[in-house]
Amino acid sequence: MPYSQTLKTSLTKKSSYYYELPEKLIAQYPVENRSESRLMFLNKKTGEVSHKKFTDILALIKKDDVLVINNTKVIPARLFGHKPTGAKIEVFLLNQIEEKKWECLVRPGRKLPIGAEIIFSENFKAKIVDYAEEGGRIVQFFCKDDFWSLLEIAGNMPLPPYIKREAEEKDKETYQTVYAEQNGSVAAPTAGLHFTEEIFASLKEKGVEILEVMLHVGLGTFRPVKTDDITFHKMHSEFCRISPETAEKINKYKAEGRKIIAVGTTTTRTLESFAKNGILQSGAHQTEIFIYPGKKFQIIDGLITNFHMPESTLLMLISAFAGYENIMNAYKIAVNEKYRFFSYGDSMAIL
Repeated sequence: MPYSQTLKTSLTKKSSYYYELPEKLIAQYPVENRSESRLMFLNKKTGEVSHKKFTDILALIKKDDVLVINNTKVIPARLFGHKPTGAKIEVFLLNQIEEKKWECLVRPGRKLPIGAEIIFSENFKAKIVDYAEEGGRIVQFFCKDDFWSLLEIAGNMPLPPYIKREAEEKDKETYQTVYAEQNGSVAAPTAGLHFTEEIFASLKEKGVEILEVMLHVGLGTFRPVKTDDITFHKMHSEFCRISPETAEKINKYKAEGRKIIAVGTTTTRTLESFAKNGILQSGAHQTEIFIYPGKKFQIIDGLITNFHMPESTLLMLISAFAGYENIMNAYKIAVNEKYRFFSYGDSMAIL
């Protein structure tokens, strides 16, 4: 079998996206200043890798480029409470159904049948009202004060499972982009964590257009691919939205030949899920889009991202964008150069 055909066949195998990662390279805390992380620059055409600081993004993004960001906001989704008996309970918010009704994960599930009551504080309580998929529960919250204000006080930031520590109060600031607006994510769009207000101001002054879309990041971002053939993997559904104004501008800028650069895989998935025959649509929908090598990109020309887990759908997405061999080589270099990996880790620009 020719090499190119062998490579094409191997790209649907989950094991093709495995790489060795020393545990010590998994960042447990962010750098003190958001923009002080390292930045690997990957030339999409040549595969050449160079090492920079994140502030060098100001030179890499050119005048007239268009930067698209995901303005979702991470909610403090992990709640610890107790039953009237005193038994300890954990509730993890997943999807909002109504203002105070949520689909949640609960622990221990055997102690939480329909009708079970949970107390978080004197003014913040809940009741199990139904069962949900995969062992989840539908939870009705009760509070006289504003729900979001009480959640901010009682909740903990939902740090990813590879961060082996409890969430701290400071994570409510550091595990959030500076442009977060729309409540609803249970994981951060981490590529955006490196940006500061000063960097945005400098980009705008340079002539870079900055546009916003929204995708609420779900727990599915951490769920492993379980099928050996990745084409059988089913993504969890996530809600996303693009305004008519944003869609109109991006279509106009693409027609003018300006580069569309997505900040993060969530922004990428949002843009590509609304693309039809190379034209960006507006609206709101649930997306299950899964992008892996062989899939064509219709909207984006560049991508700013973090370093992703082995065998993850995110690694498959960037391999589709930059080329499988380019990405696996870049990751090998990142490990050798001791880059910091995952959510609180370093950054990569693929342009």
